[in-house]
Amino acid sequence: MANNRGDFSYHPASPNLEDVPDTDRLYFRQLLSGRDFAPGDMFAMQMRNFAYLIGDRQTGDCLVVDPAYAAGDLVDALEADGMHLSGVLVTHHHPDHVGGTMMGFQLKGLAELLERTSVPVHVNTHEALWVSRVTGISMSDLTEHFHGDKVQIGDIEIELLHTPGHTPGSQCFLLDGRLVAGDTLFLEGCGRTDFPGGDSDEMYRSLQQLAKLPGDPTVFPGHWYSAEPSASLSEVKRSNYVYRASNLEQWRMLMGG
Repeated sequence: MANNRGDFSYHPASPNLEDVPDTDRLYFRQLLSGRDFAPGDMFAMQMRNFAYLIGDRQTGDCLVVDPAYAAGDLVDALEADGMHLSGVLVTHHHPDHVGGTMMGFQLKGLAELLERTSVPVHVNTHEALWVSRVTGISMSDLTEHFHGDKVQIGDIEIELLHTPGHTPGSQCFLLDGRLVAGDTLFLEGCGRTDFPGGDSDEMYRSLQQLAKLPGDPTVFPGHWYSAEPSASLSEVKRSNYVYRASNLEQWRMLMGG
């Protein structure tokens, strides 16, 4: 687990959202648990989760990705930038991403957020029941999606990529040259596949799917487990050991299968 804090450069929303030109409409923030939100929470600091805020500066609409810790802090952050919460994107069901009980800690996550603001929670259809069970929220609170579905937030289009392996319904989000990769792909390594619902062969196929994405998007992972908080996909493919395997048999050998 890396200790380098890196250099985050955030761009606050314009004070007058209506004056923002179309080319500058994307609002995107990467926030580190235990530092940028849930400060002083030792578990959040230990887990080093990233949450993301994605929105349209002109309309003010904003989505939050994986609000497990101090969801109110995340809503406060986006509102301080002149945005308003319009929904949630979920990468997968583990409590450090959506809330629930983990290692004896109770994370309020989605349940707390929905108590404050009723918004749609976008999940992959293969993950919906898991999310409901882990967080205690109702299935009716969830909007289920399939691979390739698109979520529109203002003028910003987000493509949902089903990437099973870490969990059955893990998904990544592709938008405007950015890949929000959850626990499918880290800058160094990938998500574990030995948890319930994990599948190493599926992980290989998901990683290969991401490797073929056009345009060399910047990878934004679900945890800060590397020296830098983000990197181009081409750099990740060059340096990450998970891309050393050129076929499934080599992958199984690499992963000790």
